[in-house]
Amino acid sequence: MKNNSVRLARATIVQSIFILTIGTGIELYLQNDLLHFDAQVSTFYFIYLLNQQYRLYFEKPILRSIDHNAFFSIQFHFFEEILPIASEGGFLPSKLSVGVIFGGRSGEHEVSLVSAQSIIKALNPDTYRVIPIGISRDGRWYSGTDVLNKFKKGVYPQNHRVILPAEPMLSSIFPWKNGEIDKQGKIELDVIIIAMHGPYGEDGKLQGLLDYADIPYVGAGVLGSALSMDKVFQKQICSALPVPGTDFLWMYHTDWLEDRQGNRPVLEKQLGNSSRKEMIEKIFQVLKSPFFVKPSNLGSSVGISKAYDYHTLSDAIEAAFRFDHKIIIEKAVHPVREFEVSILGNAHPRASVVGEVIPSNEFYDYDAKYIDNASKLCIPADISPELTAKIQQAAIQTFLCVGAEGMARVDFLYNPGSKELFINEINTIPGFTNISMFSKLWQASGLTYGALLDELIQLALQRAEQTRNLQSSYTPKKDWYREEP
Repeated sequence: MKNNSVRLARATIVQSIFILTIGTGIELYLQNDLLHFDAQVSTFYFIYLLNQQYRLYFEKPILRSIDHNAFFSIQFHFFEEILPIASEGGFLPSKLSVGVIFGGRSGEHEVSLVSAQSIIKALNPDTYRVIPIGISRDGRWYSGTDVLNKFKKGVYPQNHRVILPAEPMLSSIFPWKNGEIDKQGKIELDVIIIAMHGPYGEDGKLQGLLDYADIPYVGAGVLGSALSMDKVFQKQICSALPVPGTDFLWMYHTDWLEDRQGNRPVLEKQLGNSSRKEMIEKIFQVLKSPFFVKPSNLGSSVGISKAYDYHTLSDAIEAAFRFDHKIIIEKAVHPVREFEVSILGNAHPRASVVGEVIPSNEFYDYDAKYIDNASKLCIPADISPELTAKIQQAAIQTFLCVGAEGMARVDFLYNPGSKELFINEINTIPGFTNISMFSKLWQASGLTYGALLDELIQLALQRAEQTRNLQSSYTPKKDWYREEP
């Protein structure tokens, strides 16, 4: 995390170790390309070598302790010139390098572009250096100031290709030219905002890559992302919560294609080992009509259909399987009101006010969300304080249950006749435009769009520091692994 910055120009070094004292009580050490910083805070930092010049940035905490006395034998070296970036009372804060990743191999590619556009526009240029990073539909990475606009036109500029090595000592993207990494074009990243929705962005895959690269990122980690993305696992793990999800069944595409009896083991609520006709009969028997049929791993209502009879159900199943190899069939709630809550935080999250969605179509499908512009958002929702508190508590419990971090939006279905409340789903990377429900709920709770981004970035950096402070190695009392078998 860049707190302050100082540049050392034309540094002369005769060994791999040097010591420099700045002011009083602040000392910098270099040993094996690691910069040690001691000012009563005991934090390690990196140093970057560019030819014979050293640029020192107080950033990226690695460890929390340092034995100051261990470096007393270091030979002193002097510098021809020291150029501090000064301000009254100390050093000027350096800008945080924030990568915003968008696009991706998902049916929600277009939604991602709109989210990223709002995020990039709202990030304070006095505080952040924004690095737009686009991922094309075939998974190629691009970066540049105009890449987002080109993506919106379906143009992927080959001269802006980049690559992110899964190397924790780099934490950077590099230009990719002629099949090789251009090391001279290194772009350092302090933190990433993932503005990608759906598979390959919201499901833990990208989070795992960033963990390997040791780059902090906004939002849930691998486990929380994966559990929340898969609607079947999400429902299963949240089944013990006080507020339940709607009843459901699920199947793999292979179960639907085989269309025959079998004797292999299946899980509870899994459809399989039977013909299509028998599976459809079971759906009607267990869930009753009508139903919602959804891809298990997708959002923004892509691939979702409402079914009432044999023919519409069969068509809905085929439609959902075009987007995922696993689908879920849910019992519809009728009559229904749809409520949403935004969550912010890590281990101790808080909830926003409750909002209500009044869709322009029969349900809140893709067109109602993004195209028709006729759906209504009521913020705060016109409900009792008791129901508000129940929804907020259930949202926080859902967030913690799946292991989410940073942010999420939790959606609920409410039957005003029976007074029953159901968890619909949790989204760990919800739509993020300045008119999306997630941000509007926080605005109604007293947090502006820009302040929301600031807090999310700080939550990401805090979590990364906590992870880096964990012991990552263990020394056994005997080197048993060196012994020949």
